[in-house]
Amino acid sequence: MRPVVLDAHGIPLSGLLAQPAQGSPRAVVVALHGAGMRAGYFDNRARPGLSLLALGAELGCTVLALDRPGYGASARVLPRGQSLAGQTAALYAALSAFARDHDTGAGCFLLAHSSGGRLALSAAAAPHPAVRLLGLDVSGLGSAFAAVPDDLPGPGRAGAWRRHWGALRLYPPDAFRLGQRLVTPVPTLEARETALWPGVYADLAGRVRVPVRFTFAEQEQWWRCDGEAVRTLIAPLAAPRVVVDRLPDAGHNISLGWAARTYHLRALAFLEECLLARDAAPAVR
Repeated sequence: MRPVVLDAHGIPLSGLLAQPAQGSPRAVVVALHGAGMRAGYFDNRARPGLSLLALGAELGCTVLALDRPGYGASARVLPRGQSLAGQTAALYAALSAFARDHDTGAGCFLLAHSSGGRLALSAAAAPHPAVRLLGLDVSGLGSAFAAVPDDLPGPGRAGAWRRHWGALRLYPPDAFRLGQRLVTPVPTLEARETALWPGVYADLAGRVRVPVRFTFAEQEQWWRCDGEAVRTLIAPLAAPRVVVDRLPDAGHNISLGWAARTYHLRALAFLEECLLARDAAPAVR
Protein backbone atom coordinates (compact mmCIF):
# COMPACT_ATOMS: atom_id res chain seq x y z
CA MET A 1 0.00 0.00 0.00
CA ARG A 2 1.39 3.39 -0.95
CA PRO A 3 0.35 7.01 -1.52
CA VAL A 4 -0.19 8.13 -5.11
CA VAL A 5 -0.91 11.35 -6.96
CA LEU A 6 -2.71 11.19 -10.32
CA ASP A 7 -2.81 13.95 -12.91
CA ALA A 8 -6.39 14.90 -13.78
CA HIS A 9 -5.69 17.35 -16.62
CA GLY A 10 -3.47 19.47 -14.37
CA ILE A 11 -5.35 18.80 -11.14
CA PRO A 12 -3.36 16.60 -8.72
CA LEU A 13 -5.60 13.95 -7.17
CA SER A 14 -3.91 12.28 -4.22
CA GLY A 15 -4.87 8.95 -2.75
CA LEU A 16 -3.86 5.50 -1.58
CA LEU A 17 -3.11 2.48 -3.76
CA ALA A 18 -3.09 -1.20 -2.81
CA GLN A 19 -2.34 -3.92 -5.35
CA PRO A 20 -2.47 -7.72 -5.23
CA ALA A 21 0.83 -9.38 -4.42
CA GLN A 22 0.83 -11.49 -7.58
CA GLY A 23 -0.71 -11.55 -11.01
CA SER A 24 -3.16 -9.34 -12.83
CA PRO A 25 -5.90 -7.73 -10.71
CA ARG A 26 -9.46 -8.94 -11.14
CA ALA A 27 -10.53 -5.30 -11.36
CA VAL A 28 -9.79 -1.88 -9.92
CA VAL A 29 -11.96 -0.85 -6.97
CA VAL A 30 -12.09 2.95 -7.02
CA ALA A 31 -13.07 4.15 -3.54
CA LEU A 32 -14.61 7.62 -3.18
CA HIS A 33 -14.97 9.15 0.29
CA GLY A 34 -17.76 11.32 1.65
CA ALA A 35 -17.94 15.00 2.63
CA GLY A 36 -15.33 16.24 5.07
CA MET A 37 -13.23 13.06 4.90
CA ARG A 38 -10.16 11.81 3.00
CA ALA A 39 -9.13 8.67 1.10
CA GLY A 40 -7.88 7.16 4.37
CA TYR A 41 -11.54 6.59 5.31
CA PHE A 42 -11.17 3.29 3.44
CA ASP A 43 -7.99 2.27 5.28
CA ASN A 44 -9.39 1.66 8.76
CA ARG A 45 -6.48 0.73 11.05
CA ALA A 46 -8.41 0.72 14.33
CA ARG A 47 -8.35 -3.10 14.22
CA PRO A 48 -6.88 -5.66 11.78
CA GLY A 49 -9.19 -6.66 8.96
CA LEU A 50 -11.19 -3.42 8.71
CA SER A 51 -9.26 -1.80 5.84
CA LEU A 52 -10.86 -1.99 2.39
CA LEU A 53 -7.47 -1.47 0.77
CA ALA A 54 -5.89 -4.42 2.54
CA LEU A 55 -8.88 -6.71 2.03
CA GLY A 56 -9.34 -5.86 -1.64
CA ALA A 57 -5.69 -6.54 -2.43
CA GLU A 58 -5.84 -9.85 -0.53
CA LEU A 59 -8.80 -10.87 -2.69
CA GLY A 60 -6.99 -10.08 -5.94
CA CYS A 61 -8.18 -6.55 -6.69
CA THR A 62 -6.35 -3.29 -7.06
CA VAL A 63 -7.89 -0.72 -4.70
CA LEU A 64 -7.46 2.97 -5.53
CA ALA A 65 -8.87 5.28 -2.84
CA LEU A 66 -8.85 8.86 -4.12
CA ASP A 67 -9.09 12.22 -2.40
CA ARG A 68 -11.94 13.77 -4.36
CA PRO A 69 -11.40 17.18 -6.03
CA GLY A 70 -11.10 19.86 -3.34
CA TYR A 71 -9.51 17.46 -0.85
CA GLY A 72 -5.92 16.36 -0.30
CA ALA A 73 -3.38 17.54 -2.89
CA SER A 74 -6.03 19.23 -5.06
CA ALA A 75 -7.22 21.53 -2.26
CA ARG A 76 -4.41 23.94 -3.09
CA VAL A 77 -5.62 24.47 -6.66
CA LEU A 78 -9.34 23.98 -5.91
CA PRO A 79 -9.90 25.85 -2.63
CA ARG A 80 -13.67 26.00 -3.30
CA GLY A 81 -13.80 22.45 -4.61
CA GLN A 82 -15.58 21.55 -7.83
CA SER A 83 -19.11 21.13 -9.05
CA LEU A 84 -20.33 17.56 -9.51
CA ALA A 85 -19.79 17.85 -13.26
CA GLY A 86 -16.24 19.09 -12.67
CA GLN A 87 -15.53 16.27 -10.22
CA THR A 88 -16.81 13.75 -12.77
CA ALA A 89 -14.49 15.07 -15.48
CA ALA A 90 -11.54 15.09 -13.07
CA LEU A 91 -12.27 11.54 -11.92
CA TYR A 92 -12.32 10.20 -15.46
CA ALA A 93 -9.15 12.10 -16.34
CA ALA A 94 -7.40 10.55 -13.33
CA LEU A 95 -8.67 7.03 -14.08
CA SER A 96 -7.63 7.35 -17.73
CA ALA A 97 -4.14 8.35 -16.61
CA PHE A 98 -4.04 5.47 -14.13
CA ALA A 99 -5.06 2.97 -16.83
CA ARG A 100 -2.19 4.03 -19.07
CA ASP A 101 0.36 2.87 -16.49
CA HIS A 102 -1.44 0.08 -14.61
CA ASP A 103 -3.19 -3.18 -15.36
CA THR A 104 -6.88 -2.60 -14.63
CA GLY A 105 -8.09 -6.18 -15.06
CA ALA A 106 -11.75 -6.37 -16.08
CA GLY A 107 -12.28 -2.64 -15.48
CA CYS A 108 -13.26 -0.21 -12.72
CA PHE A 109 -15.81 -0.71 -9.94
CA LEU A 110 -16.80 2.43 -8.02
CA LEU A 111 -17.25 1.95 -4.25
CA ALA A 112 -18.46 5.19 -2.78
CA HIS A 113 -19.62 6.62 0.52
CA SER A 114 -22.12 9.44 1.10
CA SER A 115 -21.20 12.45 -1.07
CA GLY A 116 -18.76 10.21 -2.90
CA GLY A 117 -21.83 8.28 -4.04
CA ARG A 118 -23.08 11.36 -5.85
CA LEU A 119 -19.83 11.39 -7.82
CA ALA A 120 -20.09 7.65 -8.53
CA LEU A 121 -23.64 8.01 -9.87
CA SER A 122 -22.68 11.07 -11.91
CA ALA A 123 -19.76 9.14 -13.43
CA ALA A 124 -22.01 6.20 -14.28
CA ALA A 125 -24.50 8.57 -15.92
CA ALA A 126 -21.78 9.95 -18.22
CA PRO A 127 -19.59 6.96 -19.20
CA HIS A 128 -16.10 7.58 -20.56
CA PRO A 129 -14.76 5.55 -23.51
CA ALA A 130 -11.36 5.05 -21.86
CA VAL A 131 -12.78 3.61 -18.60
CA ARG A 132 -14.68 0.32 -18.50
CA LEU A 133 -17.17 0.74 -15.65
CA LEU A 134 -18.37 -2.54 -14.09
CA GLY A 135 -20.80 -1.31 -11.45
CA LEU A 136 -21.38 0.86 -8.39
CA ASP A 137 -21.57 0.14 -4.68
CA VAL A 138 -22.86 3.14 -2.73
CA SER A 139 -23.30 3.45 1.03
CA GLY A 140 -24.73 6.29 3.12
CA LEU A 141 -26.63 7.99 0.28
CA GLY A 142 -30.30 8.22 -0.62
CA SER A 143 -32.48 10.65 -2.52
CA ALA A 144 -34.54 12.12 0.35
CA PHE A 145 -33.02 13.84 3.37
CA ALA A 146 -33.79 12.73 6.90
CA ALA A 147 -32.16 15.98 8.10
CA VAL A 148 -32.95 19.66 7.63
CA PRO A 149 -30.58 21.65 5.36
CA ASP A 150 -29.06 23.59 8.27
CA ASP A 151 -27.76 20.29 9.72
CA LEU A 152 -25.83 19.38 6.55
CA PRO A 153 -22.01 19.61 6.52
CA GLY A 154 -20.62 22.73 4.90
CA PRO A 155 -18.07 25.53 5.28
CA GLY A 156 -17.69 26.31 8.97
CA ARG A 157 -19.89 23.44 10.12
CA ALA A 158 -19.19 19.72 10.32
CA GLY A 159 -22.81 18.67 10.50
CA ALA A 160 -24.53 17.00 13.44
CA TRP A 161 -22.00 14.66 15.10
CA ARG A 162 -24.54 11.96 15.99
CA ARG A 163 -25.82 11.74 12.43
CA HIS A 164 -22.31 10.96 11.18
CA TRP A 165 -21.54 8.28 13.73
CA GLY A 166 -24.58 6.88 15.51
CA ALA A 167 -24.01 4.98 18.77
CA LEU A 168 -20.46 4.84 20.14
CA ARG A 169 -20.65 1.07 20.53
CA LEU A 170 -20.59 0.72 16.74
CA TYR A 171 -16.92 1.77 16.55
CA PRO A 172 -13.61 0.43 17.92
CA PRO A 173 -12.18 2.56 20.76
CA ASP A 174 -9.42 3.97 18.51
CA ALA A 175 -11.77 4.91 15.67
CA PHE A 176 -12.42 8.48 16.81
CA ARG A 177 -8.77 9.27 17.58
CA LEU A 178 -7.61 7.90 14.22
CA GLY A 179 -10.56 9.47 12.44
CA GLN A 180 -9.48 12.97 13.45
CA ARG A 181 -6.64 12.67 10.92
CA LEU A 182 -9.19 12.28 8.14
CA VAL A 183 -11.53 15.16 8.94
CA THR A 184 -11.17 18.17 6.65
CA PRO A 185 -13.37 21.14 5.64
CA VAL A 186 -16.13 20.57 3.10
CA PRO A 187 -15.45 22.65 -0.06
CA THR A 188 -17.95 25.42 -0.72
CA LEU A 189 -19.14 24.24 -4.14
CA GLU A 190 -19.70 20.69 -2.89
CA ALA A 191 -21.68 21.88 0.12
CA ARG A 192 -23.86 24.08 -2.06
CA GLU A 193 -24.74 21.17 -4.37
CA THR A 194 -25.44 18.76 -1.51
CA ALA A 195 -28.69 20.54 -0.68
CA LEU A 196 -29.76 20.28 -4.36
CA TRP A 197 -29.20 16.51 -4.63
CA PRO A 198 -32.84 15.37 -4.19
CA GLY A 199 -33.81 17.43 -7.24
CA VAL A 200 -30.83 16.25 -9.32
CA TYR A 201 -30.92 12.55 -8.57
CA ALA A 202 -33.73 11.33 -10.85
CA ASP A 203 -32.17 12.75 -14.02
CA LEU A 204 -28.78 11.18 -13.25
CA ALA A 205 -30.34 7.86 -12.25
CA GLY A 206 -32.14 7.62 -15.58
CA ARG A 207 -28.77 7.51 -17.33
CA VAL A 208 -27.09 4.90 -15.08
CA ARG A 209 -26.79 1.65 -17.04
CA VAL A 210 -24.51 -0.48 -14.87
CA PRO A 211 -25.47 -2.56 -11.81
CA VAL A 212 -25.95 -0.56 -8.60
CA ARG A 213 -26.01 -1.61 -4.95
CA PHE A 214 -27.08 0.73 -2.14
CA THR A 215 -26.29 0.03 1.52
CA PHE A 216 -28.02 1.75 4.43
CA ALA A 217 -26.55 1.36 7.91
CA GLU A 218 -28.88 0.38 10.74
CA GLN A 219 -28.34 3.82 12.25
CA GLU A 220 -28.29 5.87 9.03
CA GLN A 221 -29.53 9.33 10.05
CA TRP A 222 -28.75 11.58 7.09
CA TRP A 223 -31.01 9.88 4.54
CA ARG A 224 -34.48 8.38 4.63
CA CYS A 225 -34.36 4.64 3.99
CA ASP A 226 -37.92 3.58 4.78
CA GLY A 227 -39.89 1.56 2.23
CA GLU A 228 -41.36 4.56 0.44
CA ALA A 229 -37.98 6.32 0.23
CA VAL A 230 -36.28 3.19 -1.14
CA ARG A 231 -38.96 2.75 -3.80
CA THR A 232 -38.45 6.37 -4.83
CA LEU A 233 -34.68 5.80 -4.92
CA ILE A 234 -34.93 2.76 -7.18
CA ALA A 235 -37.70 3.90 -9.53
CA PRO A 236 -35.75 6.23 -11.88
CA LEU A 237 -32.67 4.00 -12.26
CA ALA A 238 -31.99 2.57 -15.72
CA ALA A 239 -29.51 0.08 -14.25
CA PRO A 240 -29.84 -3.57 -15.33
CA ARG A 241 -29.77 -4.62 -11.67
CA VAL A 242 -30.37 -2.72 -8.41
CA VAL A 243 -29.78 -4.13 -4.93
CA VAL A 244 -30.63 -2.40 -1.64
CA ASP A 245 -28.99 -3.83 1.47
CA ARG A 246 -29.36 -3.06 5.18
CA LEU A 247 -26.32 -3.37 7.42
CA PRO A 248 -26.94 -4.12 11.11
CA ASP A 249 -24.75 -2.74 13.90
CA ALA A 250 -23.49 0.14 11.76
CA GLY A 251 -23.68 3.93 11.69
CA HIS A 252 -23.33 6.29 8.72
CA ASN A 253 -19.50 6.06 8.73
CA ILE A 254 -19.61 2.33 8.02
CA SER A 255 -15.98 1.89 6.93
CA LEU A 256 -14.70 3.32 10.23
CA GLY A 257 -16.80 1.01 12.40
CA TRP A 258 -16.89 -2.61 13.53
CA ALA A 259 -19.10 -3.36 10.51
CA ALA A 260 -16.40 -2.27 8.03
CA ARG A 261 -15.22 -5.77 7.16
CA THR A 262 -18.77 -7.06 6.74
CA TYR A 263 -19.63 -4.19 4.44
CA HIS A 264 -16.43 -4.45 2.41
CA LEU A 265 -16.90 -8.20 1.91
CA ARG A 266 -20.47 -7.64 0.72
CA ALA A 267 -19.38 -4.87 -1.64
CA LEU A 268 -16.59 -6.99 -3.11
CA ALA A 269 -19.06 -9.88 -3.45
CA PHE A 270 -21.27 -7.54 -5.51
CA LEU A 271 -18.26 -6.80 -7.72
CA GLU A 272 -17.87 -10.55 -8.20
CA GLU A 273 -21.54 -10.76 -9.17
CA CYS A 274 -20.99 -8.03 -11.76
CA LEU A 275 -18.04 -10.00 -13.17
CA LEU A 276 -20.06 -13.22 -13.15
CA ALA A 277 -22.95 -11.60 -15.05
CA ARG A 278 -20.49 -10.38 -17.66
CA ASP A 279 -18.71 -13.73 -18.00
CA ALA A 280 -21.92 -15.78 -18.12
CA ALA A 281 -23.85 -13.45 -20.43
CA PRO A 282 -25.40 -15.11 -23.50
CA ALA A 283 -23.31 -14.78 -26.65
CA VAL A 284 -24.38 -11.98 -28.97
CA ARG A 285 -25.45 -13.43 -32.31
